[in-house]
Amino acid sequence: MLAPHNKTLTPSQAAGLRRLRHIALDMDGTIYLGSNIFPYTLDFLRRLGELGIGYSFLTNNPTRSVADYLAKLAKMGISASEDNMYTTSLAAIDYIKEAHPSAKRLFMLGTPSMVTQFEKAGFESCADDPTDVPDVLVVAFDPTLCYERLCRAAWWASQGIPYVATNPDRVCPTDQPTILVDCGSLQKCIEHATGRRPDIVLGKPDPTMLHGICARHGIAPDEIAMVGDRIYTDTAMAHNAGAFGILTLSGETTLETAEAVARDAASNPSPEFYPPDLIIRDIAELADLLESVR
Repeated sequence: MLAPHNKTLTPSQAAGLRRLRHIALDMDGTIYLGSNIFPYTLDFLRRLGELGIGYSFLTNNPTRSVADYLAKLAKMGISASEDNMYTTSLAAIDYIKEAHPSAKRLFMLGTPSMVTQFEKAGFESCADDPTDVPDVLVVAFDPTLCYERLCRAAWWASQGIPYVATNPDRVCPTDQPTILVDCGSLQKCIEHATGRRPDIVLGKPDPTMLHGICARHGIAPDEIAMVGDRIYTDTAMAHNAGAFGILTLSGETTLETAEAVARDAASNPSPEFYPPDLIIRDIAELADLLESVR
Protein backbone atom coordinates (compact mmCIF):
# COMPACT_ATOMS: atom_id res chain seq x y z
CA MET A 1 0.00 0.00 0.00
CA LEU A 2 1.00 3.61 -0.44
CA ALA A 3 0.71 6.16 2.32
CA PRO A 4 -0.40 9.64 1.29
CA HIS A 5 2.37 11.95 0.10
CA ASN A 6 4.73 9.01 -0.42
CA LYS A 7 5.34 8.91 -4.16
CA THR A 8 7.34 5.68 -4.12
CA LEU A 9 5.40 2.89 -5.81
CA THR A 10 6.20 -0.79 -5.51
CA PRO A 11 6.90 -2.55 -8.82
CA SER A 12 3.50 -4.29 -8.66
CA GLN A 13 1.68 -1.01 -7.99
CA ALA A 14 3.47 0.70 -10.88
CA ALA A 15 2.65 -2.21 -13.19
CA GLY A 16 -0.97 -2.18 -12.07
CA LEU A 17 -1.33 1.54 -12.77
CA ARG A 18 0.41 1.21 -16.12
CA ARG A 19 -2.12 -1.41 -17.29
CA LEU A 20 -5.15 0.75 -16.56
CA ARG A 21 -7.42 1.78 -19.41
CA HIS A 22 -10.47 2.77 -17.37
CA ILE A 23 -11.24 4.22 -13.94
CA ALA A 24 -14.47 3.43 -12.10
CA LEU A 25 -15.10 6.29 -9.71
CA ASP A 26 -17.17 6.19 -6.57
CA MET A 27 -18.97 9.50 -6.23
CA ASP A 28 -19.72 10.76 -2.72
CA GLY A 29 -16.43 10.92 -0.83
CA THR A 30 -14.36 10.54 -4.01
CA ILE A 31 -15.28 13.23 -6.56
CA TYR A 32 -17.45 15.29 -4.20
CA LEU A 33 -18.61 15.32 -0.60
CA GLY A 34 -22.29 15.99 -0.02
CA SER A 35 -23.10 18.88 -2.33
CA ASN A 36 -19.55 20.17 -2.72
CA ILE A 37 -17.31 19.09 -5.56
CA PHE A 38 -13.66 18.66 -4.62
CA PRO A 39 -11.50 21.45 -6.11
CA TYR A 40 -9.32 18.95 -7.98
CA THR A 41 -12.06 16.80 -9.57
CA LEU A 42 -12.46 18.60 -12.90
CA ASP A 43 -8.71 18.77 -13.40
CA PHE A 44 -8.45 15.06 -12.59
CA LEU A 45 -11.00 14.15 -15.26
CA ARG A 46 -9.20 16.38 -17.77
CA ARG A 47 -5.90 14.69 -17.02
CA LEU A 48 -7.46 11.24 -17.48
CA GLY A 49 -8.56 12.33 -20.95
CA GLU A 50 -5.04 13.46 -21.78
CA LEU A 51 -3.74 10.07 -20.67
CA GLY A 52 -6.31 8.25 -22.82
CA ILE A 53 -7.97 6.67 -19.77
CA GLY A 54 -11.76 6.38 -19.72
CA TYR A 55 -13.92 6.75 -16.63
CA SER A 56 -17.32 5.86 -15.27
CA PHE A 57 -19.22 6.90 -12.16
CA LEU A 58 -20.47 4.24 -9.75
CA THR A 59 -22.52 4.84 -6.67
CA ASN A 60 -24.12 2.75 -3.96
CA ASN A 61 -26.39 5.69 -3.22
CA PRO A 62 -29.79 5.00 -4.82
CA THR A 63 -31.50 8.19 -3.62
CA ARG A 64 -31.35 9.86 -7.04
CA SER A 65 -32.45 8.66 -10.45
CA VAL A 66 -29.84 8.51 -13.22
CA ALA A 67 -31.31 11.71 -14.69
CA ASP A 68 -31.00 13.46 -11.33
CA TYR A 69 -27.40 12.31 -10.91
CA LEU A 70 -26.52 13.58 -14.38
CA ALA A 71 -28.16 16.91 -13.56
CA LYS A 72 -26.18 17.12 -10.30
CA LEU A 73 -22.94 16.38 -12.11
CA ALA A 74 -23.76 18.96 -14.77
CA LYS A 75 -24.25 21.64 -12.11
CA MET A 76 -20.77 20.79 -10.87
CA GLY A 77 -19.37 21.21 -14.37
CA ILE A 78 -19.04 17.48 -15.09
CA SER A 79 -20.35 16.36 -18.45
CA ALA A 80 -21.61 12.77 -18.43
CA SER A 81 -24.19 10.58 -20.17
CA GLU A 82 -26.32 7.63 -19.06
CA ASP A 83 -23.55 5.34 -20.34
CA ASN A 84 -21.23 6.82 -17.70
CA MET A 85 -23.59 6.07 -14.79
CA TYR A 86 -24.08 2.86 -12.82
CA THR A 87 -26.33 3.02 -9.76
CA THR A 88 -27.65 0.42 -7.38
CA SER A 89 -31.18 1.31 -8.44
CA LEU A 90 -30.33 0.07 -11.93
CA ALA A 91 -28.72 -3.04 -10.46
CA ALA A 92 -31.86 -3.74 -8.41
CA ILE A 93 -34.12 -3.23 -11.43
CA ASP A 94 -32.06 -5.66 -13.52
CA TYR A 95 -32.00 -8.21 -10.71
CA ILE A 96 -35.76 -8.11 -10.11
CA LYS A 97 -36.51 -8.45 -13.81
CA GLU A 98 -34.25 -11.49 -14.02
CA ALA A 99 -35.04 -13.20 -10.71
CA HIS A 100 -38.75 -12.26 -10.49
CA PRO A 101 -39.86 -11.69 -14.10
CA SER A 102 -43.57 -11.53 -13.21
CA ALA A 103 -43.08 -8.92 -10.47
CA LYS A 104 -44.77 -5.59 -11.11
CA ARG A 105 -45.70 -4.10 -7.75
CA LEU A 106 -43.01 -3.11 -5.25
CA PHE A 107 -43.04 -1.78 -1.71
CA MET A 108 -40.02 0.51 -1.60
CA LEU A 109 -38.15 2.28 1.14
CA GLY A 110 -36.58 4.92 -1.06
CA THR A 111 -36.72 8.54 -2.12
CA PRO A 112 -39.27 9.82 -4.65
CA SER A 113 -36.40 10.23 -7.14
CA MET A 114 -35.45 6.56 -6.75
CA VAL A 115 -39.08 5.49 -7.10
CA THR A 116 -39.30 7.32 -10.44
CA GLN A 117 -36.35 5.23 -11.70
CA PHE A 118 -38.27 2.04 -10.91
CA GLU A 119 -41.48 3.42 -12.41
CA LYS A 120 -39.57 4.33 -15.57
CA ALA A 121 -38.56 0.66 -15.74
CA GLY A 122 -42.23 -0.40 -15.61
CA PHE A 123 -42.79 -1.10 -11.91
CA GLU A 124 -45.59 0.23 -9.69
CA SER A 125 -45.22 1.46 -6.12
CA CYS A 126 -47.42 -0.11 -3.43
CA ALA A 127 -49.10 2.00 -0.77
CA ASP A 128 -48.46 1.72 2.96
CA ASP A 129 -51.48 -0.55 3.31
CA PRO A 130 -51.65 -4.15 4.60
CA THR A 131 -54.07 -5.04 1.80
CA ASP A 132 -51.74 -3.74 -0.95
CA VAL A 133 -49.47 -6.77 -1.11
CA PRO A 134 -46.24 -6.24 -3.09
CA ASP A 135 -44.49 -8.73 -5.31
CA VAL A 136 -41.09 -7.61 -3.99
CA LEU A 137 -39.84 -5.54 -1.05
CA VAL A 138 -37.03 -3.11 -1.92
CA VAL A 139 -35.05 -1.45 0.87
CA ALA A 140 -32.69 1.40 0.01
CA PHE A 141 -31.01 4.40 1.58
CA ASP A 142 -33.93 6.74 2.27
CA PRO A 143 -33.41 10.20 3.83
CA THR A 144 -37.18 10.72 3.38
CA LEU A 145 -37.99 7.69 5.54
CA CYS A 146 -40.90 7.85 7.93
CA TYR A 147 -41.39 5.42 10.80
CA GLU A 148 -44.66 3.98 9.49
CA ARG A 149 -43.07 2.89 6.20
CA LEU A 150 -40.15 1.27 8.02
CA CYS A 151 -42.68 -0.70 10.06
CA ARG A 152 -44.54 -1.72 6.89
CA ALA A 153 -41.29 -2.88 5.29
CA ALA A 154 -40.56 -4.99 8.37
CA TRP A 155 -44.08 -6.44 8.12
CA TRP A 156 -43.60 -7.50 4.51
CA ALA A 157 -40.19 -8.95 5.37
CA SER A 158 -41.84 -10.98 8.13
CA GLN A 159 -44.43 -12.28 5.63
CA GLY A 160 -41.82 -13.84 3.35
CA ILE A 161 -42.15 -11.36 0.48
CA PRO A 162 -39.04 -11.47 -1.78
CA TYR A 163 -36.68 -8.93 -0.24
CA VAL A 164 -34.01 -6.97 -2.13
CA ALA A 165 -31.61 -4.45 -0.58
CA THR A 166 -29.87 -1.98 -2.85
CA ASN A 167 -26.56 -1.67 -0.97
CA PRO A 168 -24.74 -2.69 2.22
CA ASP A 169 -23.46 0.76 3.31
CA ARG A 170 -23.97 1.46 7.01
CA VAL A 171 -23.66 5.25 6.70
CA CYS A 172 -23.55 7.75 3.85
CA PRO A 173 -20.64 10.24 3.70
CA THR A 174 -21.58 13.80 4.52
CA ASP A 175 -19.93 17.17 5.05
CA GLN A 176 -22.56 18.05 7.68
CA PRO A 177 -22.35 17.49 11.47
CA THR A 178 -24.61 14.44 11.49
CA ILE A 179 -24.67 10.71 10.73
CA LEU A 180 -26.66 9.65 7.68
CA VAL A 181 -28.03 6.18 8.45
CA ASP A 182 -27.73 4.18 5.23
CA CYS A 183 -29.29 1.04 3.79
CA GLY A 184 -27.10 -1.45 5.65
CA SER A 185 -28.27 -0.04 8.97
CA LEU A 186 -31.92 -0.20 7.88
CA GLN A 187 -31.40 -3.85 7.00
CA LYS A 188 -30.06 -4.50 10.50
CA CYS A 189 -33.09 -2.74 11.98
CA ILE A 190 -35.48 -4.96 10.01
CA GLU A 191 -33.43 -8.05 10.84
CA HIS A 192 -33.49 -7.26 14.56
CA ALA A 193 -37.25 -6.76 14.44
CA THR A 194 -38.12 -9.78 12.28
CA GLY A 195 -35.13 -12.12 12.05
CA ARG A 196 -35.21 -11.70 8.27
CA ARG A 197 -32.23 -10.71 6.15
CA PRO A 198 -32.46 -9.58 2.51
CA ASP A 199 -32.49 -12.31 -0.11
CA ILE A 200 -29.76 -10.34 -1.88
CA VAL A 201 -27.76 -7.19 -1.17
CA LEU A 202 -26.79 -5.45 -4.39
CA GLY A 203 -24.29 -2.68 -5.06
CA LYS A 204 -20.69 -2.65 -4.03
CA PRO A 205 -19.00 -4.99 -3.04
CA ASP A 206 -20.99 -7.10 -5.50
CA PRO A 207 -18.89 -7.00 -8.70
CA THR A 208 -21.79 -6.85 -11.16
CA MET A 209 -21.52 -3.15 -12.02
CA LEU A 210 -17.75 -3.35 -12.50
CA HIS A 211 -18.09 -6.39 -14.76
CA GLY A 212 -20.67 -4.46 -16.77
CA ILE A 213 -18.20 -1.64 -17.39
CA CYS A 214 -15.57 -4.12 -18.54
CA ALA A 215 -18.01 -5.73 -20.96
CA ARG A 216 -19.19 -2.37 -22.32
CA HIS A 217 -15.67 -1.12 -23.01
CA GLY A 218 -14.08 -4.42 -24.01
CA ILE A 219 -11.48 -4.41 -21.25
CA ALA A 220 -10.13 -7.04 -18.88
CA PRO A 221 -10.63 -6.79 -15.11
CA ASP A 222 -6.95 -5.94 -14.54
CA GLU A 223 -7.32 -2.98 -16.92
CA ILE A 224 -9.84 -1.20 -14.69
CA ALA A 225 -9.41 0.38 -11.27
CA MET A 226 -12.13 0.89 -8.69
CA VAL A 227 -11.48 4.13 -6.82
CA GLY A 228 -13.46 4.86 -3.68
CA ASP A 229 -13.35 5.87 -0.03
CA ARG A 230 -14.61 2.64 1.58
CA ILE A 231 -12.79 -0.60 2.20
CA TYR A 232 -15.89 -2.70 2.80
CA THR A 233 -17.56 -1.67 -0.48
CA ASP A 234 -15.10 -0.13 -2.97
CA THR A 235 -11.96 -2.12 -2.21
CA ALA A 236 -13.96 -5.30 -1.69
CA MET A 237 -15.68 -4.78 -5.04
CA ALA A 238 -12.32 -4.45 -6.79
CA HIS A 239 -11.15 -7.66 -5.15
CA ASN A 240 -14.33 -9.53 -6.08
CA ALA A 241 -14.07 -8.35 -9.70
CA GLY A 242 -10.34 -9.03 -10.07
CA ALA A 243 -9.70 -5.31 -10.59
CA PHE A 244 -7.16 -2.86 -9.14
CA GLY A 245 -8.45 -1.42 -5.87
CA ILE A 246 -7.57 2.16 -4.95
CA LEU A 247 -8.63 3.67 -1.63
CA THR A 248 -8.89 7.45 -1.37
CA LEU A 249 -8.74 9.11 2.04
CA SER A 250 -11.00 11.98 0.97
CA GLY A 251 -14.14 10.38 2.39
CA GLU A 252 -15.07 7.85 5.06
CA THR A 253 -11.96 5.74 5.63
CA THR A 254 -8.97 7.01 7.57
CA LEU A 255 -5.37 5.93 7.07
CA GLU A 256 -5.42 4.36 10.54
CA THR A 257 -8.40 2.18 9.58
CA ALA A 258 -6.77 1.14 6.32
CA GLU A 259 -3.56 0.17 8.09
CA ALA A 260 -5.52 -1.83 10.68
CA VAL A 261 -7.28 -3.74 7.88
CA ALA A 262 -3.90 -4.50 6.28
CA ARG A 263 -2.60 -5.87 9.58
CA ASP A 264 -5.67 -8.04 10.02
CA ALA A 265 -5.41 -9.32 6.45
CA ALA A 266 -1.81 -10.38 7.02
CA SER A 267 -2.90 -12.77 9.78
CA ASN A 268 -6.29 -13.76 8.36
CA PRO A 269 -6.42 -15.32 4.87
CA SER A 270 -10.14 -14.53 4.54
CA PRO A 271 -10.59 -11.03 5.96
CA GLU A 272 -13.97 -9.38 6.01
CA PHE A 273 -12.48 -6.26 4.45
CA TYR A 274 -9.94 -6.46 1.66
CA PRO A 275 -6.99 -4.08 1.84
CA PRO A 276 -6.52 -1.84 -1.21
CA ASP A 277 -3.79 -2.27 -3.79
CA LEU A 278 -3.04 1.41 -3.37
CA ILE A 279 -3.90 4.20 -0.94
CA ILE A 280 -4.06 7.80 -2.15
CA ARG A 281 -4.68 11.09 -0.41
CA ASP A 282 -7.21 12.05 -3.12
CA ILE A 283 -7.72 11.66 -6.87
CA ALA A 284 -5.37 14.57 -7.57
CA GLU A 285 -2.58 12.39 -6.20
CA LEU A 286 -3.81 9.52 -8.37
CA ALA A 287 -3.46 11.68 -11.48
CA ASP A 288 0.15 12.43 -10.50
CA LEU A 289 0.87 8.73 -10.06
CA LEU A 290 -0.75 7.76 -13.36
CA GLU A 291 1.35 10.35 -15.18
CA SER A 292 4.50 9.15 -13.39
CA VAL A 293 4.23 5.58 -14.73
CA ARG A 294 3.54 6.54 -18.35
